Amino acid sequence: MNKLSPSRDAGYRGRLAPSPTGLLHIGHARTFWVAAQRALATRGTLILRNEDLDPQRSRAEFARAMLEDLRWLGIRWSEGPDCDGPFGPYSQSERRASYLEAWRRLRKGGFLYPCVCTRKDLAQAASAPNDADDEPVYPGKCRTRTDKDKDADDCMEPAGVNWRFRVPDGEVAEFSDLNLGRQRYVAGKDQGKDFGDFLVWRRDDVPAYQLAVVVDDEAMKITEVVRGADLLKSTARQLLLIRALGYDAPNYFHCELVRDSAGVRLAKRHDALSLRHLRESGATPEKVLQMVFQ
Repeated sequence: MNKLSPSRDAGYRGRLAPSPTGLLHIGHARTFWVAAQRALATRGTLILRNEDLDPQRSRAEFARAMLEDLRWLGIRWSEGPDCDGPFGPYSQSERRASYLEAWRRLRKGGFLYPCVCTRKDLAQAASAPNDADDEPVYPGKCRTRTDKDKDADDCMEPAGVNWRFRVPDGEVAEFSDLNLGRQRYVAGKDQGKDFGDFLVWRRDDVPAYQLAVVVDDEAMKITEVVRGADLLKSTARQLLLIRALGYDAPNYFHCELVRDSAGVRLAKRHDALSLRHLRESGATPEKVLQMVFQ
């Protein structure tokens, strides 16, 4: 499943994929620095993709800040929303047509079903423990709903309900991570499964993270995905989407997370450790990199 396609064999293509929903922190600095160094080591191409899918949380000021802070840190890219390239646009808010085409393919293939469950329903029915920021295991309430219009014309739109990818119950998703080794996750709706049927399109007409990054990585010919270890389970989900869409999987390199003194992983709410705050406090890029790699 991790075999690279011939079109990608010409050279390394990595990506930075920040979301403009807050200021970047030193955890981001670590992951993005690793991604940049891996591209440099192979004389490959580094792409910056602005993952501004969520219209309610994405802010233009955060998008500007992330570009400025990454440049200040010493990271350079050759394709992105600020410098264009052959596989643009490089902001997800401008790539809706690609996501719709993939949604329609998945729907016609019978991989998706409409879900009317609310967040309250899911919270009450949660059947397995999950990481704090991870999508809860879906209990399967709407799994038997039929999608009578899946063979309709290509003008169909996904808005109005959630659309879930139906995982094969008991399916094992395995991959070899270039940093953390062999990974194994089991899909299903029962107690103890690692993940269940997951969202690919939200009822408010926003494509979900899992679908968007799979479509974009394919379109931008990404050969290696470097990101944080909190997304290991997302990789397992995405491999199922990749197979359903007939794509070839990139390689994966998941970085260890940067944690605070209490052992809690850093998030955008840790403003004191944001790159912007550290810059304004007089820190140098060298000091920040020393902090994240000590």
